[in-house]
Amino acid sequence: MDIDQRRTLMHAIGIETKELTADKVVMTMPVDDRTRQPFGLLHGGASVALAESAASLGAWMNVDQATQMPVGLEINANHIRGKADGTVTAVAKPLHRGRTTQVWEVRITDEADKLVCISRCTLAVVPLPTAGA
Repeated sequence: MDIDQRRTLMHAIGIETKELTADKVVMTMPVDDRTRQPFGLLHGGASVALAESAASLGAWMNVDQATQMPVGLEINANHIRGKADGTVTAVAKPLHRGRTTQVWEVRITDEADKLVCISRCTLAVVPLPTAGA
């Protein structure tokens, strides 16, 4: 299965994948009108979308892609520092890669490598839906 990011939330808010391996995912996201809250700062929901995207793609690299897919089960995030513009970078690394669940830690930083958000995402590993189901 190939991942087509067009027509997705990732595409809509400008998330780009820079590195994608079974052990590490690096993604960037602009802080602009698409990702800011009404008070001019990076929206916490945008940070969570970035974190879950990174964790999900990392988990996908660790499953049988012909028969399985990861789906978000739980995510938490601590928003450490505000960001008004520029770019944030998410680095996701696995904490647990089990048969039915995976847990990933995602650190989101600014251009100066200062922590903006820290997140942990738990994913369930489920069978791919069958065609027509």
